[in-house]
Amino acid sequence: MSLNKTAVILTNLGTPAENTRAGVRHFLKQFLSDPRVVEIPRLPWWLILNLIILPFRSKTALHAYNQIWTEQGSPLLAISQRQQQALQKMLGDEVRVELMMRYGEPSFNQVVNRLLDEDFERLVILPLYPQNSATTTATSYDHLAEILKKRRDLPEVHFINQYHGDPDYILALSNSIQQHWQQQKRQRFLLMSFHGLPQRNIELGDPYYDQCSGTANLLATIMGLGKDQWGMSFQSRFGKQQWIQPYTSEVLQRLAEGGLKEIDVVCPGFSVDCLETLEEIQLQNRDIFLQYGGEQYHYIPCLNDREDHIRMMANLVKPYLPPAD
Repeated sequence: MSLNKTAVILTNLGTPAENTRAGVRHFLKQFLSDPRVVEIPRLPWWLILNLIILPFRSKTALHAYNQIWTEQGSPLLAISQRQQQALQKMLGDEVRVELMMRYGEPSFNQVVNRLLDEDFERLVILPLYPQNSATTTATSYDHLAEILKKRRDLPEVHFINQYHGDPDYILALSNSIQQHWQQQKRQRFLLMSFHGLPQRNIELGDPYYDQCSGTANLLATIMGLGKDQWGMSFQSRFGKQQWIQPYTSEVLQRLAEGGLKEIDVVCPGFSVDCLETLEEIQLQNRDIFLQYGGEQYHYIPCLNDREDHIRMMANLVKPYLPPAD
């Protein structure tokens, strides 16, 4: 094997392959069957998932996906492919840049096994989850290990487990917000909405909440925001159990009822715009804010394939790449 035969692999959650009821159902079943995502006994959860959730939620989720689907397909996949291409261009031809999804396509099995069959001896895995959680980063690690334990000639593996406080990441977030404010009128309040997680997960030791708080405070500090100019909340809760709070929808309602008329919302925990940002935050939560008295609601897009975001990825992986000739 060549010492320079190195692959950088970007990975994200994934998306349905097509916006059909069958496509959405297949994706949800794969996602919600992961014991890292839903931590309850398998048998009762299998019954709940297959007899209650999938028959009904797949229809609701399909409607949501239809709101954001584009000519290029799923925004998450299309933007992730642009990230892959941009990082490849930035790193050059000496390194292969690949993309794989934890659920859906391109799958871990396809990408990892293909690279190993091509004799790649070093894999640098970058899960695009800034904040570490068992439901995202850890399940990616588990799945990678399941694939590798079936191989005899193992590669050198470097797994980057978080970058919630990385200076380049915080700076890229700040740049994106400042650019939005240059193009749109700055609103009175900035809400940073992160994906939610069951409270029980945090109590069991998941570092996610602390890392979200760390990101939010670093971002507020670098932007010079006062305590009355920003807030942090959590979205996308599912089921009846208590999730980490405050909930984004309730914060928006409370702020609007309290007289706040203008708000900007950003989602620092998402590296790519997807269902949770484009449909839930940009559409659903906008309606909530306006319903309760708000007047101006602006969603600030994810970092996506911004150049400073791609440069951040390059800087994260460079310590694990072979030295240039």
